[in-house]
Amino acid sequence: MSAAQGSGAAGSADGAAGESDGAVVLRTRDADGTRALAQALSGALRPGDLLVLDGPLGAGKTTFTQGLGAGLGVRGPVASPTFVIERVHPSLTGGPDLVHVDAYRLGGEGEIDDLDLEADLDRAVTVVEWGRDRVEHLADSVLLVELERPDRVDDPLDPDEPRTLRLTPRGPRWDGAAIAALEAALAAVAGLDGTADAAAAGDPAAPATTAEGPASARPTTDTAEGER
Repeated sequence: MSAAQGSGAAGSADGAAGESDGAVVLRTRDADGTRALAQALSGALRPGDLLVLDGPLGAGKTTFTQGLGAGLGVRGPVASPTFVIERVHPSLTGGPDLVHVDAYRLGGEGEIDDLDLEADLDRAVTVVEWGRDRVEHLADSVLLVELERPDRVDDPLDPDEPRTLRLTPRGPRWDGAAIAALEAALAAVAGLDGTADAAAAGDPAAPATTAEGPASARPTTDTAEGER
């Protein structure tokens, strides 16, 4: 992963920092920035991709998935599937569907396998919240997305806290060309300081127009995680 290690996603000139393990690290100032980052990332994804989202409650996993849904042009709204475990959002643009899974209440591999996610893997982009060490056996390649909240903030009541996102591509799917595409996609929203800027990609909170009418990229959610 020399591209990520040497210059990071878009290189130091464009702000996203690479790390020695091949991870790409970016920051966001608020929820819109997290959506913008994910929306940009969607341009580097293809059917069969498995994304594993890891981070504490409220870190922004559902917010991130909302940005992916907007970028992929799927039928919304994208909300946490906590109580239904899995939601399938069909593409409205002829691209891959979005399969959104919440593994928080699931146990080991057996319960994951009962969902039969393999049936959708080849034709969809699959995103699994709380999926670390639970779903990696489903595919030979994975994009791990770790979301971190700051230990301290100026205003604990402000819902738009900054976030740090660490993206680690693993497996044969993420060869040199795929990593280069990932870096280029993230460069579109990464500023000089490595912070994703929603303005650079347009407003991800604005409804996208589809053949079936507006598809909101910023819906309400049905989880304690809320929009973060």
